[in-house]
Amino acid sequence: MAEGKEYVTRPDELGNVHISESVLASIAAAAADEVEGVAAMAANLGTELVELLGGKKALRKGVHIYVEENSIRVELAVLIHYGFIIQDVARKVQEMVYSAVENTTGLTVECVNVRVAGIVFPKENKSAE
Repeated sequence: MAEGKEYVTRPDELGNVHISESVLASIAAAAADEVEGVAAMAANLGTELVELLGGKKALRKGVHIYVEENSIRVELAVLIHYGFIIQDVARKVQEMVYSAVENTTGLTVECVNVRVAGIVFPKENKSAE
């Protein structure tokens, strides 16, 4: 595993294409955010602290990209709106992220792991008193 890489290199007939791991994380986060039932990406303070201190991990608020030899692995942490079926939302996140990353970059996605970090409840309207 090459967690310290800043770019994923993809050879092309005209040369090499270098894709930043932060770009991959942004694509994954945008795809997950489009899924109905996802309230937000969940931050992981430990890894954000590593990034703030100069670490090279690719992280876009709850998204981690791990580069393997010929593929990438995506790990996401999400918050889900109350009332949605967690399993269904997580499966749709996996499908959307997998499709978005592969179609946008041409890279092979080994897997998309989703961690449901919490539930977001609707805010009560207190003005009805």
